[in-house]
Amino acid sequence: MAEDGGEEKTSDRTRTVFISYASQDASVANSIVESLEQHGLRCWLAPRDVRPGAQYAEAIVRAINDAEAVVLVLSKSAIASDHVAREVERAASKHKPIIAFRTDSVALNPGLEYFLSNSQWIDVPAIGIPAALEKLTEAVEQGAGHAGAADPVESAKPLARTGGRAKLIAGAAVVITVGVAAALGVHFWWQSHKAAPPAAAVAITDKSIAVLPFVDMSEKKDQEYFSDGLSEELIDMLTKIPELRVPARTSSFYFKGKQATVPDIAKALSVAHVLEGSVRKSGNHLRITAQLVRADNGYHLWSETYDRQLNDVFKVQEEIARAVVTALKVHLLQAQPVTNSHRTANINAYNQYLLGRNFYLNRPTRDGPHLAVDAYRKAIELDPGYALAYAGLAEAESLAADATNDMKGQDTAMADAERAVALAPDLADAYGARGRLRHVYSWNWVGAQTDFEKALALNPGDSGIQTHYAELLATVGRLPAAVAAARKAVEIDPLSERASRRLGQFLYYDGQIAAARQALGLAFALNPESIYSRWHLGVIELLDGHPQQALDEFRQDKDPVFRLNGVALAEHSLAHAGEARAAMDELIRTNAVQSADYQIAEVYAWRAEKDDAFEWLDRAFAGRDGGLVLVKIDPLLGSLHNDPRYKAFLRRMNLSQ
Repeated sequence: MAEDGGEEKTSDRTRTVFISYASQDASVANSIVESLEQHGLRCWLAPRDVRPGAQYAEAIVRAINDAEAVVLVLSKSAIASDHVAREVERAASKHKPIIAFRTDSVALNPGLEYFLSNSQWIDVPAIGIPAALEKLTEAVEQGAGHAGAADPVESAKPLARTGGRAKLIAGAAVVITVGVAAALGVHFWWQSHKAAPPAAAVAITDKSIAVLPFVDMSEKKDQEYFSDGLSEELIDMLTKIPELRVPARTSSFYFKGKQATVPDIAKALSVAHVLEGSVRKSGNHLRITAQLVRADNGYHLWSETYDRQLNDVFKVQEEIARAVVTALKVHLLQAQPVTNSHRTANINAYNQYLLGRNFYLNRPTRDGPHLAVDAYRKAIELDPGYALAYAGLAEAESLAADATNDMKGQDTAMADAERAVALAPDLADAYGARGRLRHVYSWNWVGAQTDFEKALALNPGDSGIQTHYAELLATVGRLPAAVAAARKAVEIDPLSERASRRLGQFLYYDGQIAAARQALGLAFALNPESIYSRWHLGVIELLDGHPQQALDEFRQDKDPVFRLNGVALAEHSLAHAGEARAAMDELIRTNAVQSADYQIAEVYAWRAEKDDAFEWLDRAFAGRDGGLVLVKIDPLLGSLHNDPRYKAFLRRMNLSQ
């Protein structure tokens, strides 16, 4: 099973306030609980509220998920505590309001200080315990608002009480901007995993801009795919200008639907300017507004409204791009026109293409790739020479086929990628699609490298292709080059979970554990629901000699294959033979419905049961399991490296060089 091939449910129990504290602060935590519960507010406190026989870590995770707010006993001990760091990280990832009850004047690190400036905190030394407890109770009862160090909480909606217990009104809670929440999550991963802080952010230059997704202002609000497509086209056009730094789509779209200000977004993306706008589409009529904003002072450098017919949409895109270039005083080389030469002249085909991209990128459900395939095929029916549609079709067909291990479907996808290249020999997307298929499914390493390098020569700002190139370099064992390519992908797309995850993965493959923790911490903070980031974090703990921490990570993975694989690995390292065997048996049963040949081989190799490991590697080879692209570099297979069968297996995959 290859990588990349919902929100957790909470119980119906009465919601509570979760108390996070270091063991040295137990007396303060107990005082907080006593004060809050005297006012009818239910608290969850460990170990008091951990049911006998329950897994301690799982009980804490469930309690945080169910909590309406978290009270953090903030002290020198708490700042140094791994478990407090994990609890706050979990709360931040679930966007829980956090009230910090600060008990001493220890200096805060910059990341935590930044977080508290957007949250609420109560300074106990300044006003004393009795007054602090009173203000804390008031804060929890009224809802979380902004407060100064010793100021009372701003008025907020009171709690609705039911049966003597209170529930926080979620709408009255502080909403942490996504950039701050992500930064906090990363900070606590660094702290709890003893990792080095991140490298300095990319320097912000005047010739930098983020294109935010244009807002759909259509009457029925059903044209979001069209407004998104317009934004993506503008990103693609501006990315091709060498002097201009333009973050990739994933990062620009990260803030869509989230509460974040223009300065927040610009700071997170390291840009000086933001382009935003709206689209109103009614029949064949378009009204597009666009404005270029200087992020540090909010000054509008340029704005325009376009009332046009639908057929003029491409001209409007070019006009907007040229206006941006003019406003930012970017020099245009003649070889770098602000245009897109691979568009279709058929506006209906373009509409279907945008629908296909929307289904492929924004529908994580199993029907997404199939809906994308249908839309792309309709676009091609309307314009048989539409190379971009063929490239998109190949990607969608490959993803749909991957779900059922359908190699005929992969052959069809390859044929469509070849068609895209033939139709447009200067289209980066075409080479990117074919390169990915050559890499993951044809195991044509040389051909894949040629395609990725050609694609990046045509469009060096494509983060997705850059990430795929890093994956290919890792496959053939060029780990330092893979790390460098993955770093480039993160630079282009700083809020891409996939790019940061791949960087972290290749770093620990290369033995750089501390740096890997940092990159994977960012990936996890960007998407706490990612099954892959959590699994890799578990593997790092395993490789670093912390099997219990690894087990805690693996148990929370939502994907059954990766969860069972991880649990089997960790339980073996903990010498829990029965639990390891049970997890392995269930993983093998799961393999009947979800490909797991490679993951089973990993477990046997970790246990140094070489005969079984090679048997399952052979099965993976016969089924062309995508996981085999890692076979040369996977540290979990370390016990096999000195076995002659391993070298023979690499030769079968043309990976012996």
